[in-house]
Amino acid sequence: MFSQKEAEKLAIDFLSNDWEVPDTEQDWFTIRYARQEPSWYIVEVGIEGCPDYWILQVYDTGECDPCYTFVSPLSGSQDTDDLQELPESIAKAIAFERGSQEIAPTAKV
Repeated sequence: MFSQKEAEKLAIDFLSNDWEVPDTEQDWFTIRYARQEPSWYIVEVGIEGCPDYWILQVYDTGECDPCYTFVSPLSGSQDTDDLQELPESIAKAIAFERGSQEIAPTAKV
């Protein structure tokens, strides 16, 4: 098993690759929480000043589970002015994730 710092780096690298965030913008990511389990780490990756974050599992093989979770108190229908200070690639990722959290309206029968 590798160290917690290595797991945190792997999680940030995975998100950066998944969202095509340039290496120069990876410093915007912060670790909110990390915990070691028997065969993996649970790592919460956020953005400084934003309430949004991703929860990833980093396995002892060094692989990240591609089915990570995004958590935000905001939905995509809300104003995205809070994202204007972020690099474009990160703002787009958060806006997309927020939008994907919206619940579809109930079908009328």
